[in-house]
Amino acid sequence: MAKGGGERGALLPVSADDGKGNGGGGGAGDDAALFKGSAMTRRGAVAALSYMSCSVLLVMFNKAALSSYNFPCANVITLLQMVCSTCLLYVLRRSKLISFTNSDPSVPSDALFFVPFRILLRTTPLSLAYLLYMLASMESVRGVNVPMYTTLRRTTVVFTMTMEYFLAKQKHTPPIIGSVALIVFGAFVAGARDLSFDARGYAIVFVANITTAVYLATINRIGKSSGLNSFGLMWCNGLVCGPSVLFLTYFQGDLKRAMEFPYLSSPGFQAVLLFSCILAFLLNYTIFWNTILNSALTQSMCGNLKDFFTVGIGWVLFGGLPFDLLNVIGQGLGFLGSGLYAYCKIKGK
Repeated sequence: MAKGGGERGALLPVSADDGKGNGGGGGAGDDAALFKGSAMTRRGAVAALSYMSCSVLLVMFNKAALSSYNFPCANVITLLQMVCSTCLLYVLRRSKLISFTNSDPSVPSDALFFVPFRILLRTTPLSLAYLLYMLASMESVRGVNVPMYTTLRRTTVVFTMTMEYFLAKQKHTPPIIGSVALIVFGAFVAGARDLSFDARGYAIVFVANITTAVYLATINRIGKSSGLNSFGLMWCNGLVCGPSVLFLTYFQGDLKRAMEFPYLSSPGFQAVLLFSCILAFLLNYTIFWNTILNSALTQSMCGNLKDFFTVGIGWVLFGGLPFDLLNVIGQGLGFLGSGLYAYCKIKGK
């Protein structure tokens, strides 16, 4: 039976140890370099691409709910995403299709919540960082147009490098630092003549950048030492953060406003919320997977590389900045810096 459970648990890779006998479904080839001389493995590349795809789509659906439908309660969307994610994880774990650790999912757990309480307590800092990250990121989408949102979010890499240094004493080579500097310079150039400038919106985006950096650095620090895989970390986040978000939305009156929302019964709005919840689950999974396999800084840089598609699609669907040469130059510098980092990462420089 253990064998059968392990095969069923091999549906998705869940940790940095997958492919090494822990039921991740990966093979030895997945741990091979992307190509000769590359510092990134094939699994690392798949994790990065998976994250970027989910992130682009989630921003679009969140923006559609908050802007196109003018849904006033960003925290309610966050709550729905957490509830759906936790319920899905519970069903998958109860069905023994996944495990929350690297052990065989067919082995029963005596823990009340599938993970020992001491582990749940140990991951509390990660869960609190996740809560701040979710609330700030969701609210930051509202006040800034999609092109400028993605531009400002690129500065997350600076905060991430800082957090990595203080938490893990991680130092980076001059080419990496140069690529980050180019990204930040491009972000400031792009925003220099933003005709839709919103001080509050900009401030919230920078708060989101700080919380994102703290969250990614905490994943890298706690995720690898907790004994939990990506699903287990997501489960702990849901248990700790779900009640907090529920209390927050009730205290602020968001639940009542959401129930009175005129488009609540609209099939289009319901479809947007459904896809938002599904993509939030997949995004959270790929964030853990990519950060543990690669690094917190690589995760941040992946967020920059996917911005090319986010900017293009967002400009077409939701509108954005009036054409401005300075903005285009800044966007180009940001993409150039992201490409330089990707090259340095792949080549191991």
